[in-house]
Amino acid sequence: MSDDTQTQLNWPDFATTRNGWESSTERTNIIRTLGGADMLSLLALLVAWMSTLLFLSGESNWAIVVMFGGFICDKLDGYWARRQESSSKFGRQIDSFIDVFVYLLPGALLFHLELSSNWVFSTIVGFSILAFGGLRLVRHNTEGFELTDNVSYYHGTTIVHTNMVVVLNYVLMSYVGFWNTWFAAVTILLSCPFMISEYRAPKTIGAHVLLTGITAFVATLCLALEFSL
Repeated sequence: MSDDTQTQLNWPDFATTRNGWESSTERTNIIRTLGGADMLSLLALLVAWMSTLLFLSGESNWAIVVMFGGFICDKLDGYWARRQESSSKFGRQIDSFIDVFVYLLPGALLFHLELSSNWVFSTIVGFSILAFGGLRLVRHNTEGFELTDNVSYYHGTTIVHTNMVVVLNYVLMSYVGFWNTWFAAVTILLSCPFMISEYRAPKTIGAHVLLTGITAFVATLCLALEFSL
């Protein structure tokens, strides 16, 4: 095809574009770009991978406890970025990418391995967690926080909320006799669309303290299950 014909059809020149986007002469040295907050994000990824291996090894109680360690690393990277005034779009992209493995994948795995009674439930619920959670991360990566009266708000519930819904269902099925797969699947499925809803979830110290208390309580219950206390 001639260059004139290509121009008339408005087809991209793949010699100068990549995947439909304009190619840039600038290249990013990914290692040199990483800062202290990014290193904490990578530590969260490492901990999340350890949690995943524990889930796959049938050690769900320990996996949940280790997963909470990933939560801590994920929260510390944001704190460090704010303290060092090093927040950037690049860092936010890394954080969103790693959040998939810290919150979404463990939640889907926990449901599949401990709460689901068959592959149909696992497919539907797991896909909902990953799909709605992924879309929520993409939107947040684009929009950032909403600031109103000096209070930051998330657009929709967070992936942390959804992860905790799954974990709390695990606790309920472990301690409450009548709680079953149907209750777990319905509550999780109902919670997923809220991640891309118009709900405004406040990002406050009180909310973080409440989350810390819940995770500590759940971790204690998981260890009690592990040691048959």
